[in-house]
Amino acid sequence: MFIAVPTEQKRMQEIIEKVRNGQRLTLEDGVFLYESDDLLTIGQLANEANLRKNGNKVYFIENMSLYFTNVCEAHCAFCNFRKDEGEPGSYTLTGEQMIEYVEQHIHPGVREFHIVGGHNQHVPFQYYVDSLKALHKQYPDVTLKAYTAAEIDFFSRISGLTYKEVLQELMNAGLKSLTGGGAEILSDQYRKKMRVTKADVSQYLDVHRTAHNLGLKTHTTMLYGSIESKEDRVRHMLQIRELQDETNGFLVFIPLSMQPINPKAGIRRRNSAFEDLKTIAISRLMLDNFQHIKAYFINIGTQLTQVALTMGASDAHGTIVKERISHAAGALTPEGITREDLIWLIKGAGRVPVERDTFYNEVKIYE
Repeated sequence: MFIAVPTEQKRMQEIIEKVRNGQRLTLEDGVFLYESDDLLTIGQLANEANLRKNGNKVYFIENMSLYFTNVCEAHCAFCNFRKDEGEPGSYTLTGEQMIEYVEQHIHPGVREFHIVGGHNQHVPFQYYVDSLKALHKQYPDVTLKAYTAAEIDFFSRISGLTYKEVLQELMNAGLKSLTGGGAEILSDQYRKKMRVTKADVSQYLDVHRTAHNLGLKTHTTMLYGSIESKEDRVRHMLQIRELQDETNGFLVFIPLSMQPINPKAGIRRRNSAFEDLKTIAISRLMLDNFQHIKAYFINIGTQLTQVALTMGASDAHGTIVKERISHAAGALTPEGITREDLIWLIKGAGRVPVERDTFYNEVKIYE
């Protein structure tokens, strides 16, 4: 007796076999996974892929987020962090003021400063260079992971320097890695609709390409959950995957769940837990040339992060201390987390916590 296998089930089986045989997934595969409701199968497959790459290890870092200025020339539709010069709540800190802030909040063991901010056209490029110099001089043992590709493009515009020259200046000041922000969705149509007037798609990719060619390892993100289509998300991953094929310069891919502008917005204005977990799992499956996929607890919460560690994520981010950008946009999560809580969170998922540095060198394994 012939039993017909449902088309969707057959299609899923084909994808499972491709992943297990080390074959690369296509745009159509990724869109199919997004349209499927079979989260458990997708998550299990992503877990298999991650275990092959990283075993039971889940990484985290003792880091601290810093924001020198929130003054920004851009008016991205999703941002509630930016301010105009002179607007109540706007600020631009000197290196000395930032050091004073760090001294008040830093704790022993911090290995990385994660530095991003507004595109402040009221100060010269040298301000951004001097900001790094001041931190590097005061904290020479803390890695400076600073600025997004969009900020590098902005620095290039206000200074008249090429991307390479901008990056070399910053590297001379102590820069060791670029942050992943500014990618949003890598679609020029999306960027036009969302008023993303900073670096376009080709510029974002070219900054990272230039950084990689200079020997910098960088991070990259995807901000999902607004007007983009499922196909837009997968195309975003494919463009990042293609650059990674070319340079092998990305350390980690970070899916960022869009936050509502209003902190009091209800759950219907946020991405569902289902969608967040699916995106992490699909990221793991599509980005076969990335070592790590990050579950960013600031946007999805600590408990969902714990579940994500069994669905393809191998990085639980870090201590942060006081995050501002997502919380300005309505995140309901903690602004930071302790090392002890991160270790507890990772162990609770049946994984082995590994404290790392910026470049995923292992500092300590917590068996």
